[in-house]
Amino acid sequence: MDNNRNLTMLTDLYQLTMLYGYYKNGMTASEGVFDLFFRPRANSGYAVVAGLNSVISYLKDLRFLEADLAYLRSLNLFDEDFLSYLSDFRFTGELYAMPEGTVAFPYEPLIRVRAPLMQAQLIETALLTFVNHQTLIATKASRVCYAAQGDSVLEFGLRRAQGPDAGIYGARAAIIGGCDATSNVLTGELFGIRVAGTHAHSWVMSFPTELDAFRAYAEIFPQSCLLLVDTYDTLRSGLPNAIIVFNELRARGFEPVGIRLDSGDLAYLSKRAREMLDEAGFPNARISASSDLDETVIRDLKMQGAKITTWGVGTRLITSADDPALGGVYKLSAQGAGGVLEPKLKLSDNPAKVTNPGYKKVVRLYDRAGMAIADLIALAEEIIDESKPLTIFDPVQTYKRMTLTDFTARELLVPVFAGGECVYNSPDVLDIRAYAKSEMDSMWDEYKRQLNPHVYKVDLSDGLFALKQRLIHEHTSS
Repeated sequence: MDNNRNLTMLTDLYQLTMLYGYYKNGMTASEGVFDLFFRPRANSGYAVVAGLNSVISYLKDLRFLEADLAYLRSLNLFDEDFLSYLSDFRFTGELYAMPEGTVAFPYEPLIRVRAPLMQAQLIETALLTFVNHQTLIATKASRVCYAAQGDSVLEFGLRRAQGPDAGIYGARAAIIGGCDATSNVLTGELFGIRVAGTHAHSWVMSFPTELDAFRAYAEIFPQSCLLLVDTYDTLRSGLPNAIIVFNELRARGFEPVGIRLDSGDLAYLSKRAREMLDEAGFPNARISASSDLDETVIRDLKMQGAKITTWGVGTRLITSADDPALGGVYKLSAQGAGGVLEPKLKLSDNPAKVTNPGYKKVVRLYDRAGMAIADLIALAEEIIDESKPLTIFDPVQTYKRMTLTDFTARELLVPVFAGGECVYNSPDVLDIRAYAKSEMDSMWDEYKRQLNPHVYKVDLSDGLFALKQRLIHEHTSS
């Protein structure tokens, strides 16, 4: 779908007015380094990165079409020389990124762009659009799947998504976050993702009786028969009729898949349904549930002994209803020309908004069992020597220190574009999902708690900390 449209104009007007200002000030040769990162979020210490695939498609096709230039001309903001400059506009820089599925933490660059300043500036809005939304949904899906404790989770949110793109790419992100399938057929077609779904209440209501509806469905789909049993009365009508049809299926040589519950007290109904299905000789029949589920509801239902084995999660997943924005930002961290960069730092009265300067990398430190210990944001030229003890410290409460003597290190940012050419092959979505699972498995459960998760250590290297303190001193003492 990305390949069918040009999104160069997917930007805020102020990006173009800044580009025009750079152009008029003779800054076309200036180079900029920008970091895309997110700040801390309530009750979610980590994020699962997604959206890089969209970033790649966007940058490959970055060019102003004649219709775009005609529209910009109609705004009466830009002169013809600038519009002529835009007609040859392409991305010629480098981009490093955390691969999709990587577990990331606040303040870490998810993407690092180094390019001519005008190019790096223009792409800000689009990159944030792709990464903010898809990372948000992948993270929400990860939390939902963690609460499900290994049960199958299906993404059912298309009809409640905030537009087609949110439904399509949100479903893809949900798969990255751990969901097994989606109801979204277009997403399945575009990305090779398994699709799932059976029938709605309207199917049952369209037949003279519930039993007629179940029999008709079982006749058409004998090998994948899963019946929605709560249209009229779950325990008095739906389940007894489903069991009748399941027995008829078995007599024909087929085994039913199970039932779905979409309303009522899911804990009570699932426990009673399990008893009825077992007594009828269908202990392997699945019990699926939907109805405004999220990680909190799933956690509570499991605590109450619900016998649900498959969870269909829609609205609250596809919209990340309790926390509907990632809050990612894109900040200038260095600027220069001729290959020489000068670090840049943004100050603020709010300490959380003071940026980290320079051309940086992110290094994850692991113990010998492969569990993550901490992350280190470092200057790109700094070397992390695994053969020597490494002391890390909290960048705010600097007295909090620990020395690592037996660890391994992995750089999280990988090259995606070099010299304007894509040098990265995006994995299959299911491979990304498997990678995301391995990432989550390397994190202690304390970091994955729904409420008040333990804060994962994200420290600054000695070199970056010293640079940041120097720039703060220079700016505040002048």
